[in-house]
Amino acid sequence: MPYQPFSKGDRLGKVADWTGSIYQDRRYMNKYTSQFGGGASQYAYYHDEDESSFQLVDTTKVQKPIYQRGRTKFNQNKLRREREKRAALDQANMQVLTKTQKSRERDRQRQLKKWQKQFGRAMQQRNQKTQIKNRDASVTVKETWEVVEEMDFPRLCKLSLPNIGDPVDIGTYGSLEYYDKQYDRVTTKNEKRLKRINRIFHKVTTTDDPVIRQLAKSHGNVFATDAILATLMCCTRSIYSWDIVVQKVSNKLFFDKRDDSEFHLLTVSETATEPPQDEGNSINSPKNLALEATFINHNFSQQVLKMNEERYKFDQTNPFHQKDEDGEVASVGYKYRKWNLGNDIQLVARCEHDAVMYGPNGELQFINVKSLNEWDSRFCGGVDWRSRLDNQRGAVLATELKNNSCKLAKWTISALLAGSENIKFGYVSRVHQRDSVKHVLLGTQQFKPLEFASQINLSMDNAWGILRCVIDICRKLNDGKYLIMKDPNKPFIRIYSIPDNTFESSESEDDDEEDESDKSDEGEK
Repeated sequence: MPYQPFSKGDRLGKVADWTGSIYQDRRYMNKYTSQFGGGASQYAYYHDEDESSFQLVDTTKVQKPIYQRGRTKFNQNKLRREREKRAALDQANMQVLTKTQKSRERDRQRQLKKWQKQFGRAMQQRNQKTQIKNRDASVTVKETWEVVEEMDFPRLCKLSLPNIGDPVDIGTYGSLEYYDKQYDRVTTKNEKRLKRINRIFHKVTTTDDPVIRQLAKSHGNVFATDAILATLMCCTRSIYSWDIVVQKVSNKLFFDKRDDSEFHLLTVSETATEPPQDEGNSINSPKNLALEATFINHNFSQQVLKMNEERYKFDQTNPFHQKDEDGEVASVGYKYRKWNLGNDIQLVARCEHDAVMYGPNGELQFINVKSLNEWDSRFCGGVDWRSRLDNQRGAVLATELKNNSCKLAKWTISALLAGSENIKFGYVSRVHQRDSVKHVLLGTQQFKPLEFASQINLSMDNAWGILRCVIDICRKLNDGKYLIMKDPNKPFIRIYSIPDNTFESSESEDDDEEDESDKSDEGEK
């Protein structure tokens, strides 16, 4: 029996340390050390035999089939990672940390939990994302329609037409009300309820405009409205499908919208990462959101004006107002302007102002009034307007620029085409997220169109280049009717050749039949 010498002065109380790894802290390294030194050397075990002579009978590797080769490597890597994780955990549990190390470890664990909470939720939401459904085209393409031209957005984004001169005003029509500046002081703390204002808004297309019909005899060879031009000039930002009818008569081009189209409806969250995809009668379906946004924009643009006061009148009255119409016409001013786009292209367009106001020096300024609406902060960027609008208006606007890039660009181009000095934006939100009827105004913001265009990275040179490209292609076509349509799911624009009687309403057909019958009656007489 081996004997280990010890001294009576040695301290007792030390746990049996068979491995020599329990007491690793240097402060207590020598506390229980025997005066005779050494350790448990008397009890050390030594090999008496050499095991180098042992070897495996067959050391060759067994050839595995192909389908099993990667599995072992994957399992080995997985086991190795788990083994290293356990070893690191055991090592962390065994060693004694100093106060500084403990503090750092606590900070690290706290930061790790924060990251897991922050990015874990994002990962969960990313995993729960629904696949974007295929959208329907704005109009059903028939088999008889022939594709004349196809233009992709990357190619259109590279176009540029600089140095477009200032337009010439041909005529001004309508009357405008003055903007009420008390709405500039609206905040989230003193929000104003959005009122329902019943006024008539005329959305007349190009060929139905009596002024353009008259001007076509003496001015220009390309005719359109500001809304149609803005849609073409901002087409590279659009996601949803839209369509424009083109009629070529001799050397003149007329750009029109269809009578039963949703062209005038305002899109909502069109360019968002996850655009609304609800279907049916849901209040958050794309169509119902567009109807809600258009309803809000009409009411807001009239509520912020000084109603029932004297209006600013243009040279001539509203050309679309009929005497037998019931109701008051909305505040709107029309400017018919002409641009020279080169290559013998004279563009004539009807542009609109929404209101008029006095500037800081008392000068008269024409403005456009538009509204941005919040329908559910959880699905449109996660920025709650009521908590952010007063303190972080830039964050709210940045989210809107991301989610509604196309709509804001079209408004900006319309203001630039009309020559408006300012654009007024109103921030309108639902009173309750599940009620699409009641709304409140939370604040307003004003921009100069040219400055706002540079802020949203909108190049007018590129916009004019796209328009000129479309006009040049259409001018080379034969006389007839054509349809420009944005593909509902791909970044393409296609031009179709369609029959002359396509999209004609029953009323116009009846009128044509009456005209033909009158002519035949006259011939019989």
